[in-house]
Amino acid sequence: MMYSIRLTIAHYYDQAAANSRHLVRVLPRTLVNRQTLIRPLIEIFPEPETRSESIDFFNNTTTFCVHRDQHTEMTIRMSCDVDISPPQQWQDLSLSVADLRNACETLRDLGPESPLHFLGPTPRLPLNGAIRDFAHDLFHPSDSTVANVIRIGKALHDAMTFDAMATTVDTNAADAFHLRRGVCQDFSHIMIIALQSLGIPAGYVSGYLRTLPPPGGVKLEGADAMHAWVRAWGGPDQGWIEYDPTNATLVGTDHIVAGYGRDYSDVPPVRGYLRSSGGQKNTQAVDVATIS
Repeated sequence: MMYSIRLTIAHYYDQAAANSRHLVRVLPRTLVNRQTLIRPLIEIFPEPETRSESIDFFNNTTTFCVHRDQHTEMTIRMSCDVDISPPQQWQDLSLSVADLRNACETLRDLGPESPLHFLGPTPRLPLNGAIRDFAHDLFHPSDSTVANVIRIGKALHDAMTFDAMATTVDTNAADAFHLRRGVCQDFSHIMIIALQSLGIPAGYVSGYLRTLPPPGGVKLEGADAMHAWVRAWGGPDQGWIEYDPTNATLVGTDHIVAGYGRDYSDVPPVRGYLRSSGGQKNTQAVDVATIS
């Protein structure tokens, strides 16, 4: 399956800004046997005085740009095609959670794919008693790690209401869980804390979700902006699996990965600073369409 992805992020400043520096992480990744990035293009307006591309620790593509001159808005446009491979046959090869904890204790690899980076907590995702209790009430020690991940993700979906007005990008997971409302970022952060409280390595995935529903289906929530979901490690034979708690589903061909990290702070679409006064307005628009 081939997707065409178009993204526009615009920043409008009340007063002219200058001396801005930004890191942009919006390009989908190429993942072996899963997805291939084709014809990537990132355009930045106004034209930056300095621009460079690099790969961060977790192997996400980043674009660095500098605007020294005054400007009242900045727009980032990304376009690409992504070839999605047919889904591989699903098998649960994961360890029990007890055996998974023991396996983590023997790990020595500290590379970007190491589960040791995803055992938490992080400054953005501290341990939380209410979320921990929620996870422990659902935990079945005799079941596999994957079975527990799916159960917790489904229960979180059932407990939460998708509400784009209830939270902001800076809302912490504990507050969103107390409200039982939020967006995909909140669902994902809560699920990561829940899994980590059980000793299951879990991380944050930033990406894109297919905009058009399949024939006879319904539109998935969160499709009008960049999306987020969770990855969890099931042991050396299972490796990483991905689950979307916002839509209560294992990740399939409708999800396109842009970045992996511990939480949102590792993979925001745009991060930076500038010199200005007054407020600003940000907008984001995403279109994900199939190519026949």
